[in-house]
Amino acid sequence: MTANKEKRRAISREAARRRRRVESDIFGDLSRLLPLQPSVRTHLDKPSIIRLALSYIRMHTVLKGNTRTKAEASHTVKYGQVMESGEERRDCDGGRDEEKETEDLEASEETDMYLRILEGFMMVLSTEGDIIFLSDNVSKYMGLTQTELMGHNIFEFTHPCDHEEIKNNLRLTAGEVWYGAKRDFVMRIKSALTHRGRSANLKSATWKVLHCQGSMKVCVVPSSVSCLLLTCQPLPLSHTLLSTHTFTSQHSMDMRFTYCDQRVTLLLGYSPEELLGRSIYDLCHTLDTNCLTKNHLNLCFKSQSVSGQYRMLVRGGGYVWVESHSAVIPNVRPKSRRCAHQPLSILCVTYVLSGVEKPFLQLSLDQTVHRYLSCN
Repeated sequence: MTANKEKRRAISREAARRRRRVESDIFGDLSRLLPLQPSVRTHLDKPSIIRLALSYIRMHTVLKGNTRTKAEASHTVKYGQVMESGEERRDCDGGRDEEKETEDLEASEETDMYLRILEGFMMVLSTEGDIIFLSDNVSKYMGLTQTELMGHNIFEFTHPCDHEEIKNNLRLTAGEVWYGAKRDFVMRIKSALTHRGRSANLKSATWKVLHCQGSMKVCVVPSSVSCLLLTCQPLPLSHTLLSTHTFTSQHSMDMRFTYCDQRVTLLLGYSPEELLGRSIYDLCHTLDTNCLTKNHLNLCFKSQSVSGQYRMLVRGGGYVWVESHSAVIPNVRPKSRRCAHQPLSILCVTYVLSGVEKPFLQLSLDQTVHRYLSCN
């Protein structure tokens, strides 16, 4: 009996070794199919191989699927399935001419998006928030490699307070398919980079603010209805980018000027002294107030933000297009624990993107007064 037991155990051990060899060979073959450097593949464990393989399969599905017509995509978003009846498809043909007219414009916008990758990295998210793809330069900005992040969910690495905003940007409505599903938002994400540029442990990671821009892509394949294509740029407030078409300003937390440099006079016509105590909302075009409000809220909750393009009024009349990069900073560095709670202020770097447009148009009472005084 003992001999039979030992024999069965030996047979069982040999079968287990054979299964492990077959399993290792399968994982080895699968890892060699991944489009990664050999030095990276050799350090992947089995769960990572499965995670990356699934991500690349989903990315292949997205790239292989043809983009739908807007009518088809709208129907899919509305009813949750691909149209199959020929009658419905004939109804969509009428909109094809309109789509052809916008193809060149959309191609130009995508080209601009790809160029922005030079200052950041690319991210492709599924509608559930799974990271389908990341450009390999992500490690430069986050200290985490492409293989460490792909296949995971974006919510594992982003600030909990930003989750609702991210979910809203992952949703796609039928109306957005017709009028454009552009995305422009700011989110906080874990960064393992230290101040000296070295990678640290993820447990000691800090939050980095990213400016994310992109659009939703609707695909034919039912298993991958849509994905979110983003370019992500970090938002350090860099003074090395200042030029003659840029001015800096400091504001209280309600966006009232507490300081402005002299270049504002050349660009907007206002002297720094007459701006002190005034709100930046007084200088904003009425139609762009929402853009400035969104930027203000991002600053209050996330400490850094970029406004997007908006119109700022010029002293004598008209307006210029600008974009502001802002950050919340302490007014004074605390010297002791007693003064640890210092008041905060907002530092803005504003880039003037255009010349004065409609210089003879008065859009505020303030502009009318300045025009009247200059005429006298």
